[in-house]
Amino acid sequence: MSSFKKFLHLFPILFLISCGGGGGSTSIPDPVTPNEYPSHPLVWDVVTPESVGMNTSKLDQAFDYAFQDGAYTQAAIVIKDGKLVYERYRGILAGEKNTLRNITGIDLSRLEALFGNKNANSYVTSWSSSKSFVSFLIGIAEEDELISSINDSASIFIQEWANDDRSSITIKNLLDMRSGLDPMCFDDDLGSLDTCKNTSDSSSGGDLVFSDDQLTKCIDRDFSESGVIQPWYSDTEIYNRGDFKYSNCDTQVLGEILFRATGQDLQTYADYQLFSKIGIDAIWWKDFVDAGQSNGNYLAYCCLDSTARDYAKFGHMLLLGGVWEGSNISYSSYVDSIASLNYYGLQFWNLCSSPLDENNNCLNDDWITSTIGYDGQYIMIDFNRNIVVVRSSLYEPVLNISNERKMKLVSNDLALSNWVSTTPRGVGAYISTSFSPNQFFYMITEAIE
Repeated sequence: MSSFKKFLHLFPILFLISCGGGGGSTSIPDPVTPNEYPSHPLVWDVVTPESVGMNTSKLDQAFDYAFQDGAYTQAAIVIKDGKLVYERYRGILAGEKNTLRNITGIDLSRLEALFGNKNANSYVTSWSSSKSFVSFLIGIAEEDELISSINDSASIFIQEWANDDRSSITIKNLLDMRSGLDPMCFDDDLGSLDTCKNTSDSSSGGDLVFSDDQLTKCIDRDFSESGVIQPWYSDTEIYNRGDFKYSNCDTQVLGEILFRATGQDLQTYADYQLFSKIGIDAIWWKDFVDAGQSNGNYLAYCCLDSTARDYAKFGHMLLLGGVWEGSNISYSSYVDSIASLNYYGLQFWNLCSSPLDENNNCLNDDWITSTIGYDGQYIMIDFNRNIVVVRSSLYEPVLNISNERKMKLVSNDLALSNWVSTTPRGVGAYISTSFSPNQFFYMITEAIE
């Protein structure tokens, strides 16, 4: 059993004592100059669905689906033609509370205290959707010539790789999850990060979450042996260097590249170069070291807390081609690369825009671009239909040590733990939910008249 699952079997204690605190491609239109775009809204203009050619009744049905008991949805938003046309928020429902209590033992009153009373101002979290923010920050640094090219060797900034074979790894290799380096997981026996031992531990990118220092071992990794079966890759398929392997460590290294290239930690650089430009208020979690980038290393691979409306601003900014009001710089070339990806690239996914068949094939072969985070965090961007859809699961930061978002997991003393608690899996309930992003997005597109 992985250390992550071992922890989650003990997770009810944490809540009882806490205070809470694809494959395919799409494309965007030919790049145009920034002043030809609508301005990016610092505050959303809320309009009726009918004013942008959508049907309110059909959107009601789509949101009823997304918010049914058992979906664990906290927030969902539809942006069409730059306008906020539909949104809904809720706290935890009775059936969800009973399910989580029966599986985890968490008291109903504690679940209500953590996940009740959610609204438009409540924070949601990103999990791996933050990877896509990091990607765009890399694009900004490249445009600002702090990074010459994403095709350059990462060893320009990660000097630890400069004098061995790792100097062949490009920044783009890291962005595309094709570094060829060992994926890292927490090893209970060693008490630190080490090469993942199986596909279960490595399936979500590697369970870094138990390590106080979630960066050093990500830099100190070696190349994986190529041309053999690697247990963290497959039980039957041979791994070859350059094959896609989703790795949280790859993104952690990207965060360090930004730190060394810009001289600013991830939060500071994002605040000045992105968040302030599009009116986002967001807080990034760190690991639990005292030194690092800024009293801890920022968790580039996960854990950016903001509101669902602010997440929609990021998606809409990309939809506009990476521009915002008052800017004389266009990031359309970088955004075009994101929009034209196949399956996964530049820390973004393709997502089928229709329900999947019984073999999980995309029925209409129509793909959109999306961020995807653990427990169902999505920013879905449809460049062709001019739509952004955000969906986030129920969330509350559990901050037992302090109010600072520094991740600390101590399985034998959970009173000394800080955690990113999403539902249902983030609280220890490994169950399927009733929510499908493909079905939800399809129902939204069906509302276009």
